[in-house]
Amino acid sequence: MATTGADINVRNGILKADLPNVRRLEAVAFRAWPATSVQYDGSWLIRLTAGHASKRLNSLNPLDPSDYRDVESRIEKAARRFTEYDLPLTVRQTPLTPPQLIDLMDRQGWLSLSESIVMMADIPPNDTTEAIEHLPLRDVGRFVDARLKISGESPDQKAGLAEVINAIKPECGLFLFEDQELGPIAVSLAVQDNDLAGILQLAVSPQVRRKGVGAAIVNASLRWARLRGARTGWLAVEAANEPAIALYRKFGFRDVYRYCYRRPCK
Repeated sequence: MATTGADINVRNGILKADLPNVRRLEAVAFRAWPATSVQYDGSWLIRLTAGHASKRLNSLNPLDPSDYRDVESRIEKAARRFTEYDLPLTVRQTPLTPPQLIDLMDRQGWLSLSESIVMMADIPPNDTTEAIEHLPLRDVGRFVDARLKISGESPDQKAGLAEVINAIKPECGLFLFEDQELGPIAVSLAVQDNDLAGILQLAVSPQVRRKGVGAAIVNASLRWARLRGARTGWLAVEAANEPAIALYRKFGFRDVYRYCYRRPCK
């Protein structure tokens, strides 16, 4: 199979990425968006979550480039686990994925799905003379309803999304911006884990995009995290989402590494 652009970028990441930093961010991201079932096969992490379609919550995540023993048999074993959940085997290919596993997927013609960029930025100190304008919600149900409405997702996803958010162990802030006429217009989930803060579930209503609403809710999320003790922000964004990437770069976010999802051809 011809190597896709996503493959090239992720392969380059293997050569250029700061692996200790990648490992740290991967661990923080797993805590920020926890799966229901977690199982290890050596350093390969299998995350599965019944009732939720998220690839991040339902993927095989290799965490050590040197752990490539019995690749084919371990892939078959993982596939059986996914079948038990009635899900397709999905490998999340990061700079930590063994090259031998990548070669196997390439030879077998596995598909490359959406590519994402993990970014980091220093969070500037808050202006102590300025009060926090936006405080996080405590109502998970209200946040989830707003998130689904803004993103245009089915209300059937409410129970699964609420379950994931309620399972987050680090301190988290649920941010919601509303308009008197339009209702919910932006949401963001900030997860503060020691000195790191992740920005997840960011969504802005199409009716108010390019009007500074996205920047305002990112700023509110980072300011809250800074007050909690975070010094560095991180996030993952689809590589094709140029408007979002441009927004994050205004806050100083820089690329750290890329990942994509791989699935066998049917």
